[in-house]
Amino acid sequence: MVDTVDTTETTEQNIEALSAALESGTLHTARGMLNTLHPAEIANLLESLPPRERTLIWELVAKEIEGEVLINIGEELRNHLIKDMSPEELGNVAEGLDVDDSADFVQSLPDAVIDKVLHSLDSQHRKLLESVLSFPEDSAGGLMNTDTITIRPEVTLDVVLRYLRLLGEIPDLTDSLIVVDRDNHYLGTLPLSRLLINEPVNTVDDIMDKQSEAIPSDMSDSDVAKLFENHDLISAPVIDGNNILLGRITIDDVVDVIRDEADHSVLSMAGLNDEEDLFAPAFPSSQRRAIWLGINLITAFMASWVVSNFETTLEKVVTVAILMNVVASMGGIAGSQTITLVIRAMALGQVSRSNRKWIFNKEVIVSLLNGTLWALVVAAIAILWFGDISIGIIIAAALIINLVFAAASGVIIPLVLRKFGIDPAIAGSVILTTITDIVGLLAFLGLATLFLL
Repeated sequence: MVDTVDTTETTEQNIEALSAALESGTLHTARGMLNTLHPAEIANLLESLPPRERTLIWELVAKEIEGEVLINIGEELRNHLIKDMSPEELGNVAEGLDVDDSADFVQSLPDAVIDKVLHSLDSQHRKLLESVLSFPEDSAGGLMNTDTITIRPEVTLDVVLRYLRLLGEIPDLTDSLIVVDRDNHYLGTLPLSRLLINEPVNTVDDIMDKQSEAIPSDMSDSDVAKLFENHDLISAPVIDGNNILLGRITIDDVVDVIRDEADHSVLSMAGLNDEEDLFAPAFPSSQRRAIWLGINLITAFMASWVVSNFETTLEKVVTVAILMNVVASMGGIAGSQTITLVIRAMALGQVSRSNRKWIFNKEVIVSLLNGTLWALVVAAIAILWFGDISIGIIIAAALIINLVFAAASGVIIPLVLRKFGIDPAIAGSVILTTITDIVGLLAFLGLATLFLL
């Protein structure tokens, strides 16, 4: 939390300082201030500015760090910033990035320019890039980088150390060297810590980690993230189906996956695109959100249709009209709690055929207990408010019914949606809201019609 607050305050300070420099007309000062920041900080700054200021700031970014800035911003803003760049300029940006980041950048470009950008690259970089682009973006192969340091098992540690000194530098986040045979088959890893503390006369085969498993290139990026989390990995080798070493994945790429999945979960629950830009123009933003509002309007009319069937009850018993929203609202909250937990558990791989029944029963029992507690509270309030015991009993019964239905729906809806290949985070909440509204209103108005008329 402290880090988040510090980052927010730093961004606000940078915005104020750069705005002051731009307003005073001292572009040289603004450029100097901007390019002392880390590319990720510049990206965060750009995403925190309205369109006009973004354009001004982007023009001040040094050419050599443009790629690092672009790879750290959302796709919508990135497309806006690069719309006037030529394929050659985009190619220069791609060449300045690591292969995995370069692949992400190229894949985010409009289809019409991808081929032109690839042809603008030098043959070596294009070959490396195409090897990564041949894999799905959301797979281990799509995440990997090709900047591996490989060694043979029969050489001594002294030879390995001399080889590293000859290289002069090693790739970022290198915690292990990758051991392969003459045909590039993966054999294991040699952690740098073992290399440093063992005798130089030992061979790599003597001290290498032969139990270190490589990641298949077709593993999904979410599974890769879980693997890194569970095993506290900094980097891991990637292999194909024939155990041939292809590259490696590093923790910085995994952090990006985790962040993207978190953004997706939060925004999808509101029907928003992963790349939704707070400072995007009003018209396209309204177009994207209108669809979701339209879906919710349909569900609202469905609930209204249920209410219309109890017009006589509402005319004769005014207290029912006053209290009916309580039941629907409580059911909506209870259902949201359950569906959020279930979707999270599904994302973590914690839901399976063997435990679905247990989860269902547990959530129903929780809602039954909470329903009974709050039904008593609501009934007491209704009786004190209107002086009518029957109203209290009816709303209590309706509340329990709706909370139990809400819990059951919160478990069933994500499972059914996933079975049909639909993202529960996107469609789950609107379906749940429809069910809790209709069941809540139907239960309360139906019971009121039966016992009060």
